[in-house]
Amino acid sequence: MELIKRALISVYDKTGLEKLLKVLSKFNVEIISSGGTFKKIKELGYEALEVSEYTGYPEMPGGLVKTLHPKIHGGILGDLLNQAQREYMEKFGIKPIDLIVVNLYPFENIASKEGVSFKEIIENIDIGGPAMIRAAAKASFLNERVTVVVDPSQYDLIIKELEQNNGEISLITKRKLAIEAFIKTWKYDEAIKEYLIKRFGVE
Repeated sequence: MELIKRALISVYDKTGLEKLLKVLSKFNVEIISSGGTFKKIKELGYEALEVSEYTGYPEMPGGLVKTLHPKIHGGILGDLLNQAQREYMEKFGIKPIDLIVVNLYPFENIASKEGVSFKEIIENIDIGGPAMIRAAAKASFLNERVTVVVDPSQYDLIIKELEQNNGEISLITKRKLAIEAFIKTWKYDEAIKEYLIKRFGVE
């Protein structure tokens, strides 16, 4: 097990965020965040580094592109035991990110509402979120360093492990959460597929 030193938090559903932040603060975990999540973290009285400040690229208007950047995905996927990868990360200022807390735009909820325009429905297809989730889930198996959390219902497990293991997450929990993360993105894409097939009649 390794200490959780840095977390990226980007959540649509902010339920339970404060209790998670409390324990992350206790273990001096650096927080990177963006958009509404960054603002919420600051409102709750916790420190965070904004994604745009970290990457050096401002958020695209409308929040279209925020986290799709090598300094984010390199920080998730990079293997610190691989000398070439570690040197690459150091050269380009890529910080290792050990914990990814992401939940997605509510595509299915929006798509099922009456009176919502097609444009608004498509705007609620999350791109950056699934990309980070999949990268983190892959990294959980690839380098066994990263923990991925995709639902507020998982916060209690994370909090319990951090408390019991002095700021670390067990490998068995990382793998369990990674599998749940892949299931989450699969179901998310399935909902998008079903909506578009129903609307346009294409198999």
